[in-house]
Amino acid sequence: MPEFQDLLTSRRTIYRFSDKKVDTETLELAFDAARNAPCHKNTHPWKFYIMGKEARKEIIPEVKRLAKKKVRDGEDEGAGISKAVDKILSPPVLICVTSALSPQDPFREEEDYAATVCSTHNLVLSLWGNGVGSQWSTGAITRSEASYDAIGASPDEERIIGFIKIGYPSGGVPSKNKKGLEEIREYIQ
Repeated sequence: MPEFQDLLTSRRTIYRFSDKKVDTETLELAFDAARNAPCHKNTHPWKFYIMGKEARKEIIPEVKRLAKKKVRDGEDEGAGISKAVDKILSPPVLICVTSALSPQDPFREEEDYAATVCSTHNLVLSLWGNGVGSQWSTGAITRSEASYDAIGASPDEERIIGFIKIGYPSGGVPSKNKKGLEEIREYIQ
């Protein structure tokens, strides 16, 4: 039991990845963990799209456009765009995560989103247990038509909830900065 607790409490977001390849067996173990997440009424609303080089290249024009919009006065536009592109192209593995939509049932859609987050966390924890780090990234690119086109999904049927960058950590694991237990829980009589 302490090993599992250590896995849960040691996981950190990784921002820099080595060039070491993440093998398919490790990814498949993580997807197996993901599919075993709890979900209300067994809807299994999640889907994981592993984006290869071509799929990533498809969204680069949109990444550049969005990065250009974020540049502030006095900042180097080229450096900002280059950094944004690198965030898509450099991770050894890039996964786009979606959750099924249920416009006719907003409560179910909310439950399905929560289940997809649980599934994604299972995936991340499985990877972490095998020495593989990750970063969950959101933002305007998750709402872009270009992203839906790149994965072949319909924004009427699925909602992109994020991109998961995956790889072996490079440069160490960030230190933790978490709230104390007394700040996050309260026993009520």
